[in-house]
Amino acid sequence: MRFTSEQHLDDSVLERQFTLGEIPGILWTPASASAPAPLILLGHPPLGLRKMYPRLVARAQHSAAQGFASATIELPGSGDRPRWPAAEQARADLRRAMEAGEPVSDEIVDALILPLVEKAVPEWQATLDALLPLPEIGGPVGYSGGVISIGIRLAVVEPRIVAAGFFAGSFVPRAMFEEARQVTIPLHVLLQWDDEGNDRQAALDLFDAFGSKEKSLYANMGGHTGVPQFAGDAAAQFFTRHLK
Repeated sequence: MRFTSEQHLDDSVLERQFTLGEIPGILWTPASASAPAPLILLGHPPLGLRKMYPRLVARAQHSAAQGFASATIELPGSGDRPRWPAAEQARADLRRAMEAGEPVSDEIVDALILPLVEKAVPEWQATLDALLPLPEIGGPVGYSGGVISIGIRLAVVEPRIVAAGFFAGSFVPRAMFEEARQVTIPLHVLLQWDDEGNDRQAALDLFDAFGSKEKSLYANMGGHTGVPQFAGDAAAQFFTRHLK
């Protein structure tokens, strides 16, 4: 792991960009922390870190105000990473179906999501291997947002992650429902009730499938971009309960 740049954000957060092999990432830590901070991994859709940066940095600053470090990495095939033809074809098939008003088939969802999960989860684990030895980072670890199937797999296979906040509604392969039954860590699931691009019933079915004894569904009226500010406060309270 190699840090490539650093800057202070409003004197309260230290932002450092890094590379882990070919993988770019960003680490945010509270600038005034007197003890190692718990870590939250910030998931995001495969749109590229540059495009997602404004939302990611806002989430990181909110987390830092609660005493958490946070980190994210570029997903395979996104941003400046090498192109991934199979993923680009799956995205094109998805766009074509949605623009035509056709149902998105299981085959498209599987081709879009399952290879991404297989590639991304080991990279997140390698990122944890690199970050947790840093003196400013302590345990435990949470995972927040992003492609929900990546979060499901991480919750099953990565014991260092002890709580997760998921954004409901992204396309979920049927195979991931079985993995969801193996999830046992505490969950906080955010659902936008009128999200025009997602299947509400599928999101509810997935929530029902999770095996966690502690799981909360936090639903708000509104579309995909209408998440209220206070929803972030509820997520922060969830992570404070489980990471501190």
